[in-house]
Amino acid sequence: MQSNLPFAYQIKRSARATRVRIVVRRDKVEVVAPAAGVSEKRIAQFVQEKSQWIEQTLARIAQTTEPHTSPIPNVYMEGTQILYRGQSYKLSVQASKLKRLKIEFTDHFIMHLPKGIVLDQQGELIKKTLIMWLKKQTLTHVQNVVGHHAEKNKLFPRTITIKSQKSRWGSCGIHSDININWLLVLAPPEVLEYVVVHELCHIQVRNHSKQFWNLVAEHLPDYKQRRRWLKTQGRSLMMFHD
Repeated sequence: MQSNLPFAYQIKRSARATRVRIVVRRDKVEVVAPAAGVSEKRIAQFVQEKSQWIEQTLARIAQTTEPHTSPIPNVYMEGTQILYRGQSYKLSVQASKLKRLKIEFTDHFIMHLPKGIVLDQQGELIKKTLIMWLKKQTLTHVQNVVGHHAEKNKLFPRTITIKSQKSRWGSCGIHSDININWLLVLAPPEVLEYVVVHELCHIQVRNHSKQFWNLVAEHLPDYKQRRRWLKTQGRSLMMFHD
């Protein structure tokens, strides 16, 4: 991957390939090249030459592609599809002897529901329990991102707070307090990472100058691709209110 490109790409070597070609999918760029005879330097040069076309294609796909599932289920019951980290997972509801609702996540969501809860209250209680769980997961994922990026340029936040916000994805206060919207846990992991890195970089550069974006690019060379997802897909996430 070229560090000066606003997107990431993967190289796939194929014995069937007779020339280098580029395949652009939603948030993914793949370069298919012959198994031998074409160096990575030549591939990088080819991608550089086609970079404008790749960016335009990514933007067009992002504008016409909807998320795999609505982030706002109408009901919360057995079989409801839940969006988490960019993927859709089925909700399973199981009767439980526990006094409180308990949620588990493996390859799907399992809600353990006390038997005494009346039917017309179940959906709202499941939703509240799920959102509480998602907020806790958001904090964990944000802390992991901070742990991965903060040391590089000494971008250490004083505090990290997960918030419910209707119009902002994140913010950085004058004392380096980072606020992150919990709805980002519904987005692909690289999108949440971008927002956290964005706010971390504001610890050092308080504006959106070229210096700021260069700092973001040091941490995430493909940040423009991640930001593009947020601009085109993020509106649907903002419709989910707790």
